[in-house]
Amino acid sequence: SFNFLPPSPSVTPSLSMPSIILSLQNTIQSKTAVPTNQVYPKFISLAKIWTGFQDEMVLLSVISNIQTNLEPFTKSHRDVLPDSLLQPLLTGLILRSDEERVNETSGLDDRVEHAPQFKNLEFLFPETTRNFSNLPLQYKGFCGFCIATQDRLLVPGNPLIGILRYKDHFFCFSSKDAAVKFAADPDRFIAHIADAAKRSPELIQLLELHMQFSTITPYGKSAEPGHMIEKPLTKRDSGIQTETHPIESNIDPTYEWNEWEMRRKAIKLANLRTRMTHSVQTDNSNFRRQTSTQIYLPKNSETQTKRDQGTSVPKPSIFIAGLRGCKTTTTNAYKVDLTLDVNTHNDICD
Repeated sequence: SFNFLPPSPSVTPSLSMPSIILSLQNTIQSKTAVPTNQVYPKFISLAKIWTGFQDEMVLLSVISNIQTNLEPFTKSHRDVLPDSLLQPLLTGLILRSDEERVNETSGLDDRVEHAPQFKNLEFLFPETTRNFSNLPLQYKGFCGFCIATQDRLLVPGNPLIGILRYKDHFFCFSSKDAAVKFAADPDRFIAHIADAAKRSPELIQLLELHMQFSTITPYGKSAEPGHMIEKPLTKRDSGIQTETHPIESNIDPTYEWNEWEMRRKAIKLANLRTRMTHSVQTDNSNFRRQTSTQIYLPKNSETQTKRDQGTSVPKPSIFIAGLRGCKTTTTNAYKVDLTLDVNTHNDICD
């Protein structure tokens, strides 16, 4: 028989539950007030026991589900190998449990610490190793020699025989002879176990052989519980072309992120409602304004005559005096004709 599930640590505390309840009754009795340092530790112990009971219920539910799922296999096993066929084969044999095997190999004579042929290998023992019970054992604590030589047979190892440390891995064995033979050539047995896992893929998850099979994800990291995720190591060249600016840029020049600046602008706009614009006309700015006019650009024209002849006429020029700088209410304007006569103009031009 194989015992894959270790005994739950919450079974032993349940034995003290009646004593804790009795102690609480004696402490509280009919008192209206009890010091917290007397009752709180007992309540905490009682809560731990109750949590242990809940863990036991979950464990029993898991075991019940496993038994229900294995029932069809046991039925087919009984049909293929009935008791009438197995009894003659078991005559004279003693069936031992895993606990009995461990007890039989826990003596000092079963240790391999005195083997002189393993100078380059190290065996660890409880007396010489700290945290001996917390070492991460390879193959979940099963004997690697039995897996490799006995057609993938899962036999729990006994750490008291000696834990072999090889390449920062820790191996446990079911007997001293298995430990000696495995230590003689560890690489060969490790390769045999990997080949056995290839023939029985369910051993990869059970024995946690993910370091030797890099394309398999551990059970705890899988997306769906109970399923392995295969990660094929494929490499290929790929290319992609994108637009230069897939999103149109929208720049708002009036955007303001500073709250205080927005407050300042709001106060400024609010103050403009109570303001008025004034204008003043002075003597110097009288009759002055900006004007615009549109003209036609001159065009070039030519003509050919027998002789060149030209005339020049005086440009009319009239000046009105008295419009500016008048200090009286009445404006006295004088019109002065400054146009030259034709003869005077010709004399000046000549």
